[in-house]
Amino acid sequence: MKKGVHTRLAANISLCKKWAASLRMGFQWAAYLKDSLHNIRIVTCLKADLHSGLMICFYAVFLMAAFILAESFGISAFAAGDLPRLADEADLLSDGEEMKLQKMLDEISVRQQTDIVVVTVDSLGGASPVEYADDFYDSHGYGFGDDKDGILFLISMEERDWYVSTSGFGITAVTDAGLEYMSDNFLDDLSDGEYAAAFTAFAGLCDEFITQARSGEPYDAGHLPKPPFQFVINFFITFGIGFLIALIAVSTMKGRLKAVRCQSAADCYVKSGSLQITRSNDLFLYRNINRRERPKDNVSSSIGGSSTHNSSFGRTHGGGGGKF
Repeated sequence: MKKGVHTRLAANISLCKKWAASLRMGFQWAAYLKDSLHNIRIVTCLKADLHSGLMICFYAVFLMAAFILAESFGISAFAAGDLPRLADEADLLSDGEEMKLQKMLDEISVRQQTDIVVVTVDSLGGASPVEYADDFYDSHGYGFGDDKDGILFLISMEERDWYVSTSGFGITAVTDAGLEYMSDNFLDDLSDGEYAAAFTAFAGLCDEFITQARSGEPYDAGHLPKPPFQFVINFFITFGIGFLIALIAVSTMKGRLKAVRCQSAADCYVKSGSLQITRSNDLFLYRNINRRERPKDNVSSSIGGSSTHNSSFGRTHGGGGGKF
């Protein structure tokens, strides 16, 4: 897990001080050696070689110190790219599952320019799920761009809480109705302890929702993804049910025809001389047409969008959660 910024910074500053002391000793030794070789014929050559070596050493130490200081501040140079997007503090995943999920989160985050983060903890330390998720996102510097675009998925094992915190473009991509749809697709896996499957489903849905939102029509109430139609399975189920009903109906009708025998013609049903038609004609009487206006479809105007709030850092977040 990532250590505190101040602890890591103090340790790295101490290390840099030791390197600086060693570098000063190197310069003192070089000055002494240069003075000792001042009267030797090869002093000119040695001076040039010594000067080049010292400059290389100085630049190497400078670059290493700059890298350590930048790494101590997390993402001061690389924005959202270097932060761990998987923080499995509750140890719910195996090493292999962590590597696979981390790779998936990084790929989606970089491609979509929106951080997708998964955090698991044993306890919230007295905070509410929304407070913990928002503050974890803000304090660790997640998010792309000025609006800190991203989505964080929090799991707490103490009270079996889950919460999704959205920020920036994540608020647009994952609406309240969209989050309800997403939760229907991963809550069963969470309840069954299939955490890797739940987190994978969450990441995939985030990718799909962000892509849809960038088209200008984010998934929202009345406009949610439809499950794929299983044509083959539904065809055989429908055909089987229809065939079974028809078989039962025909068998019942056949059982009632016990008093009837098969006949080659229908002459026995006609009484000879009983039908005599003397005149036939068609007479049109009247026509009655009723017209009425077809009622228009009532389009329900469901309230969509995302409800938002401010975190303790003063930043705007959306999201929602519950129990699993």
